[in-house]
Amino acid sequence: MTGTVRPALATALVFLGLSTRAPSAQPKPAAAGFVNIAPRAGIDFRHVNGASAARHLPEIMSGGGLFFDYDGDGWQDVFLVDGGSLVDPATAGRARHRLFRNRGNGTFEDATPRSGIAHAQYGMGACAADYDNDGFVDLYITNVGPNTLYHNNAGKSFADVTRAAGVGSSSFGASCAFADVDRDGFVDLFVTNYVDARLDNNVFCGDAGAKLRVYCHPLNFQPLASVLYHNNGNGTFTDVSQKSGIGSHRGNGLGVVAGDYDDDGWPDIFVANDTTPNFLYHNEGNGVFKETALTAGVSVAADGRPRAGMGTDFGDYDNDGRLDLFVTNHELETHTLFRNLGRGLFAETTTESGVGVETLPYVGFGAQFFDYDNDGDLDLGVVNGHVMNDSGHFRPGSKEAQRKLLFRNDGGGRGFFTFKEVGRTSGPGFAPEAVGRTLVAGDVDNDGALDLLVTNNGGPAELLRNGGASGNNAVLLALVGTKSNRGAIGARVRLTAGSSAQVREIKAGSSYLGEGDLRVHFGLGRTAQISRVEIRWPSGATETIQNVPANAVVTITEGKGVTAQTRFVK
Repeated sequence: MTGTVRPALATALVFLGLSTRAPSAQPKPAAAGFVNIAPRAGIDFRHVNGASAARHLPEIMSGGGLFFDYDGDGWQDVFLVDGGSLVDPATAGRARHRLFRNRGNGTFEDATPRSGIAHAQYGMGACAADYDNDGFVDLYITNVGPNTLYHNNAGKSFADVTRAAGVGSSSFGASCAFADVDRDGFVDLFVTNYVDARLDNNVFCGDAGAKLRVYCHPLNFQPLASVLYHNNGNGTFTDVSQKSGIGSHRGNGLGVVAGDYDDDGWPDIFVANDTTPNFLYHNEGNGVFKETALTAGVSVAADGRPRAGMGTDFGDYDNDGRLDLFVTNHELETHTLFRNLGRGLFAETTTESGVGVETLPYVGFGAQFFDYDNDGDLDLGVVNGHVMNDSGHFRPGSKEAQRKLLFRNDGGGRGFFTFKEVGRTSGPGFAPEAVGRTLVAGDVDNDGALDLLVTNNGGPAELLRNGGASGNNAVLLALVGTKSNRGAIGARVRLTAGSSAQVREIKAGSSYLGEGDLRVHFGLGRTAQISRVEIRWPSGATETIQNVPANAVVTITEGKGVTAQTRFVK
């Protein structure tokens, strides 16, 4: 991650990702225009990283955030994680996490003062889910030090229940994710830990002769094991890291995403490790996970070397019904795209997909599969930012602040799926350079076009409103579990519209230190009629619903079908 320049990625062609559907007759829509509305919307957050001369590693890694509807009013709210300082009490005292309530009119109210959420540790990231099935989404914050679980008090405030719940892991926490790993109707909690970098073992890295100190490469520190907490269903959790097999593996964990990559009905977990091989934990269905990254083909890149994995996401970019995988890495490595071949196997398609060359100069963090233009296939957003305070000293031309990337999916029009980088023509929101960390997608104005939340280390948060999706249709599905966990985390949804079908899974935690909208978004192109929605609920029950309305937020309750619908705001 830091301290040294990485070798270039070998660009050997591994696998040609052939399309399984005919080329679309529709012309490809132009790129949408994204505009940063955070200042006028009232989101006035600026991240405090506490950067010090001692160059403590957390200072350059922090900056999480998420979309979540904490008050249950149907509008996505925003939570932003602040860092602080490990050495300066005055700086630490200025840091505070912020909760912004969406008023539904294009503005946000700072709800922090009455929220009950306090800043006590150096903050890293967050994830959210309704862990007690009471209908309100709860909040978990990872820290350098004890993590924090906040119970949502009916959308009015939050209460710190960390000690009572038993989830206060005290380490260098990074990303987290909720998933019902045993399908008992209650979401469990997975937390990635990074490295054993403490105040008392901070080594000097950089150019001593030039008196230039930089943030250390993570291999200067010992790797850590991640933590898996089982939800007991009574407001408490049990640490099952060792029992499940998770605790047997140590890596420099940063990003995490849960998804059923082999479609066997059980949620699996992928961890992006920084300069150590990635982990793919296959859920054996009996409370045990088997680490399968090497045999599945996602442990290392095509040249056999580990990469500086930071952010990650699952998504079916080629619409073949299988979850593919994306991982962001360091400059001169390229970010990595793995295509799911089925039978538990992946092939790296970084080069032929068009992702490789475009990402070579960047240090990537947050990443998200999302259909920004509503044309029916998943595009890819990435935020970048260096981890060295003077990167140009080591590689001429390298900069700490870097631009965002937006990859438009061509939909398989040339016989295979490729991406074109269109960030420079996607509106003023993609123009500024910053030290990007989190990127998550959500529809903040309920107009059917996905917007983006971006956090920047030591800089202001950005809310990028999607100015349009080329007139294409879309639908947002809000799923409510009954036998399943109430948030339907882990549900697999297959939507058929016209001659095409798309698959999504609900995930509570992805990208880097963040989480996006829990509602399932499908772009429909020019098709206005949804012929069928098939849901495999986390409980194992299946449900098929015919003729679901488009251009609306549609609520589907397990076993009851469509229970509410609201037209998009135009």
